[in-house]
Amino acid sequence: MTQNTHTHTHTRSWACYTLLSSPSRMTAAYRGTPRSYGAPSPVMTSAGYRGKLSAGRSGCAPVPDALDLSQSTAITNEMKIIRTNEKEQLQGLNDRFVTFIEKVHHLEQHNRVLEAEVASLRQRHNEPSRLHDLYEQEIRELRSRVEELTHEKSQTQLDCVHVTETLERLKEKLDEEIRLREEAENSLRGYRKDVDDATLARLELEKKVESLLDEIGFLRKVHEEELQDVFNSLNVKQVSVEMDVSKPDLAVALKDIRAQYEVLSSRNQQQAEEWYRSKFASVTEVAARNNDAIKQARDELSEYRRQVQARTLEIEALRGHNEALERQLAEMEDRHSNEIGELQVNQLENALRSTKGEMSRHLREYQELLNVKMALDIEIAAYRSVAFPPWRLTSSQGIGVPVVVRKRRMKRSD
Repeated sequence: MTQNTHTHTHTRSWACYTLLSSPSRMTAAYRGTPRSYGAPSPVMTSAGYRGKLSAGRSGCAPVPDALDLSQSTAITNEMKIIRTNEKEQLQGLNDRFVTFIEKVHHLEQHNRVLEAEVASLRQRHNEPSRLHDLYEQEIRELRSRVEELTHEKSQTQLDCVHVTETLERLKEKLDEEIRLREEAENSLRGYRKDVDDATLARLELEKKVESLLDEIGFLRKVHEEELQDVFNSLNVKQVSVEMDVSKPDLAVALKDIRAQYEVLSSRNQQQAEEWYRSKFASVTEVAARNNDAIKQARDELSEYRRQVQARTLEIEALRGHNEALERQLAEMEDRHSNEIGELQVNQLENALRSTKGEMSRHLREYQELLNVKMALDIEIAAYRSVAFPPWRLTSSQGIGVPVVVRKRRMKRSD
């Protein structure tokens, strides 16, 4: 009986020593353990643990020798019950603490992985990416293409300026040719009027020549009739003179009259022939001059017509060339403007799409990282609230989870 009492006393003393001495050692062991955080779980409250601890400490007091056997048996049974309950509670708490430690290790590994990913993302974000280099290269190519198109556009504009200047010169030449044509047409109308006047004058002169010829024929006929009458009258007088031989003075008179008539008729005939010759020569000269003028006018008219036809053909050719150049210029302007517009639109659309895709990708990555960070912050805060509750901060160093670890080790040693 005494040995049993001594055994219980020794057990209570060892439990007291374990409870009092283990917190400092277990605290060091706990502090050396990597911290991690898990989901909150039910733990022993501070009041219950303090009650059990006070009960254990009360059992640690030396038992007086006067204590009877019943009281010693009751105390021993109570200590067994308390010891059994404490072992069960400490075993459960130790299992839960091991689970928390495993979760902490797992979360720390996951946290390190996430930190490595965040560092790589930050490094990739800070360092120039390959995509940026590709975009820069493509932008440089597009800029060089734009510069080439700008150079082509400037060259086309210079060509357009040259074509416009050539067109202006051709227009000036066309205006000059039109002016010369109008002057030639005016001169031609004047020459036509002169030709018409010359033709009318020629017709009038021809009519005058015909009338003069008719008059000459008529005068010649009249003169011949007069001469015939004179000759007849002279013959009659001569016959009568020849018959009258006895009158010599009459024959002489008739001879004188005949001589006078012959002289008069010859003089009249000569004057008429001279007048006719002079008139015919003047009319012939005027007709020759008019014919020369008409021939010259016809030659000039044919030359002017030939020049007008040549100028008309040249004007038509220049007009067709001008229209072709204008159509070519309009087509070139439309084609280049459409190509430049389409190229600029495509470049802007591609740049906009790539920028939007890059921004959306960065936003998604940032949102994912932000969500991970928020989840980690919430989880860390929860683990901190579980690992460092307010009652542990205010309690003594000998009360807490380190006792659980010590009891777990003690159980394993048992």
